[in-house]
Amino acid sequence: MQETQGGILEGLRSIPFPGSGISLGDLNLVQSIEDSGKEAAISLSFPSVFPITQEEFKVFLEHALKKIAPDKEVKLDIRAAKPKELNRISHVVAVMSGKGGVGKSSVTSTLAVGLSRSGLRVGILDADITGPSIPKIFGLKNRPMAGEDGFLPLTSAKEHIPIMSANLLLEREDDPIIWRGPLVGKAITQFWEDTLWGNLDILLVDLPPGTSDAPLTVTQSLPLSSVVMVFSPQELASMVVRKAIRMVKEKMGVPILGLIENFSYYLEPGSGKRLEIFGKSNASNLTEFASAPLLARIPIDTELSVVCDQGEIEKYNSDAMQEMCRAFLEALKKND
Repeated sequence: MQETQGGILEGLRSIPFPGSGISLGDLNLVQSIEDSGKEAAISLSFPSVFPITQEEFKVFLEHALKKIAPDKEVKLDIRAAKPKELNRISHVVAVMSGKGGVGKSSVTSTLAVGLSRSGLRVGILDADITGPSIPKIFGLKNRPMAGEDGFLPLTSAKEHIPIMSANLLLEREDDPIIWRGPLVGKAITQFWEDTLWGNLDILLVDLPPGTSDAPLTVTQSLPLSSVVMVFSPQELASMVVRKAIRMVKEKMGVPILGLIENFSYYLEPGSGKRLEIFGKSNASNLTEFASAPLLARIPIDTELSVVCDQGEIEKYNSDAMQEMCRAFLEALKKND
């Protein structure tokens, strides 16, 4: 009987929600099962973020259970719930730059893809409300499912990474979002509280540059585990990221997990010589200033630019990407 119960439970949890790439288990909808032999009583949660009713959901489940447990009489108890009651997120990590133009969104995306490939359940909250790049990088164009209680995020094509971004709510991806600070902050809070993230090991929050409204909202309103700082070698970029480091450490009290130097160098084709196009690395000074490790020095890679432009970031792989993910996970383990 216990074996049957476990089979039904695992079978249910692995079923993708209709029209979504996310399973019922990853959405944390399956709450309990009681198996008495001939009968099974199953309790599920149903937040109204779906374009179907509870009754339609019940019919869908009944059809699925006929395949999973054809000889059992199943009783379903489906109860309303809000997304924030179902979300179970182990680590919320903000990716911050202080200065724009340092490739923070591409770093966030490659980090998410690499961590997902290692078997972790990773999501992305795109908090760069007025300049979102994440949907373009992943090739997402549809609108997320939405209901009274919030949103069900879209998922990436290969790794099924759940992603929520303001750009996914626009009629056209190049429509401008002209909002004042309070509206930006409200949108970020809503994406956090009203999106059904379900069970995640890591939620990466892609922040806009600067140290004003959006970063303040994230650091004050979200239960951040830590922050990753992205910078480029120029002294100007280093000066600006020091402002962000001081904000996070001294004003917000959030630990810095580590730093990532992007556009660190370029490998000359043929010779393999390292060319420091944006100047010499300032990583050692910044890591000392932040009292945090350097997670990676990411080279300039034309292949990465191409896959980001084509919305096919999940095709990308590199030694630097793998090393960054390994260092990230080591730092996360130490931080725990």
